[in-house]
Amino acid sequence: MGLESKNKISPTFSLSSMTDVIFLLLIFFMLTSSAVTPSGIPVNQPSSKSAEIALQKVGVTITADLEYFVDGEKVADLAALEQRLKVILNDTQKKEGGIILYVDKAVTTEYLIQVAGIAKSLGAKVTVATKPAS
Repeated sequence: MGLESKNKISPTFSLSSMTDVIFLLLIFFMLTSSAVTPSGIPVNQPSSKSAEIALQKVGVTITADLEYFVDGEKVADLAALEQRLKVILNDTQKKEGGIILYVDKAVTTEYLIQVAGIAKSLGAKVTVATKPAS
């Protein structure tokens, strides 16, 4: 008696639905990671009640030791900082987003005002980064 089934089960496994899920996860993580741009230099930022998300094009950091960084690269002094910002802001796409200042809360406002004045003289919008108040 030859009782063979006409419907044979295929031993292959289709991965098309799995690749769709992985692709959607990849897109999700790419979009959410670009929305958050933390400064790579450790700075103890002041807190604020109002928190807005600003489009960052150039990040300037002032540490508690009065060291200046532009997009993570150390600059020697305010004159070098101005030259570096002038080079970066010559690109018209960079000027639209403005400059975000990451200033340690131990730094006096004199240095904050000096850097903000340099940025304003170059025609850039200036935003001070803060952490949310608890």
